[in-house]
Amino acid sequence: MLNQTIFNRRQYLAGLSALVAAGALPTSNAFAKAPMQNVQAPAFYRFKLGAFEATVISDGPLSLGAPSDGIFSGVSKADMAKILADNFLPTDNVEMDQNTLLINTGNQLVLFDTGDGGSKMFGPKSGRLLANLKAAGIDPKDVDAVVLTHAHPDHCWGLISAAGAPNFPNAKIYMSQADFDFWTDESKAKGDMMKPMIEGTRRHLLPNKDRMVFVKDGQEILPGIQAMAAPGHTVGHTIYVVTSEGKTLLNSGDIAHHAVISTQTPRVAFAFDTDGAQGVASRLKVFDMLASQRMPFVSYHFPWPGVGYLAKQGDAYRYFAAPMQTVL
Repeated sequence: MLNQTIFNRRQYLAGLSALVAAGALPTSNAFAKAPMQNVQAPAFYRFKLGAFEATVISDGPLSLGAPSDGIFSGVSKADMAKILADNFLPTDNVEMDQNTLLINTGNQLVLFDTGDGGSKMFGPKSGRLLANLKAAGIDPKDVDAVVLTHAHPDHCWGLISAAGAPNFPNAKIYMSQADFDFWTDESKAKGDMMKPMIEGTRRHLLPNKDRMVFVKDGQEILPGIQAMAAPGHTVGHTIYVVTSEGKTLLNSGDIAHHAVISTQTPRVAFAFDTDGAQGVASRLKVFDMLASQRMPFVSYHFPWPGVGYLAKQGDAYRYFAAPMQTVL
């Protein structure tokens, strides 16, 4: 049977070649080459949460470079490369996404975090939030609230444009006072890492101080949106539970950074944590809540669009990406 199949295929190809050679079949139009597009579709993704409409807007990928000792404490360069390879991920560059969440409550547009504003601190591909908002049909002037999980560059440096104008001019800005105080403190602007972070963050937060609303743990900051303190990554890192018509979604900020490393080895600190031990404690608490309640969440740095679930797996966890909906 196999020999017969091969023979028939050879006969077909030989006959096709003869027709082309004889001019019986066109060779240019039928097999014309399409030009390369070299551009990706705008990165936004919508889904429903009760009566709310949720849209994840990408600020683009964030690069940490090649695996190295110290990115995740206790995970060596070799171990890190093996974990990545075992999960079919590139081992020459640790790349994470930046997934900002926009909630339309029907009365207000609420944006969680603003991306890095085009800073090249973490690679050349980020800074796409405003373009993707426009593609999603959202005018930044219509955003009523910007809710910051914390004040790291990749979360708040999109507040002010390169020209010094506010990108979200009509929005109140919600964040923890602990983070505001820490990241605007000039005395902390020391060292190769902290100096540019403090200076850049002051540029984005201080001009907006009059529009700031400082949130407290457990507070319903807006209808259907509750703050939950999860410190460690920064002193005032805050995550948010969004609820509508009995449906709940957690916007988890930077409670975890890598969909594989942070779940398979959840007890390791991240290089940019202010307090690594406290960050681990917050992560385990939140992970246990997500797993036990089977609560969906949006992770800022997990693979696009960062919507999924966590399950316990021994003394660690496993991330399950939620199926993407092509029709609302």
